[in-house]
Amino acid sequence: MSSSCVFCKIVKGDIKPHTVFEDEKTLAFLDANPLAKGHTLIIPKIHVSKLENLDEEAAEAFFRTIHKLIAPIQNAVGAQATTIAINNGKESGQEIPHVHAHIVPRFKGDKGGSIHSMMGRRPRISQEEMQKIAESIRALA
Repeated sequence: MSSSCVFCKIVKGDIKPHTVFEDEKTLAFLDANPLAKGHTLIIPKIHVSKLENLDEEAAEAFFRTIHKLIAPIQNAVGAQATTIAINNGKESGQEIPHVHAHIVPRFKGDKGGSIHSMMGRRPRISQEEMQKIAESIRALA
């Protein structure tokens, strides 16, 4: 654990959140600065700053907790849908360098955008370049 990480302080019990779920490997609690009623954060209990650095067991537990909580969150606040987001690294907007997922309840007319509204301008990528990118990802996976 990191002594300066707010999420590690929550895991240690130094900060008391509004906990909605906890198991051996994960913790879920209401966001202190919610975008909507029921906005929930899910964290692994180990301190890792980026998703790709979680070991497989921790990653499985993390995504299992996300999956488990979607319906209960929606039902608790009467939401029709949710946006599930992970900012993975500082350049993506990650403010706390500890892996975490947001489950944000969505409501008709909430004026929240889709994932495609996140970027200001979309790049123009040729089919040839897309093919090279796909080949590179396959080779590295």
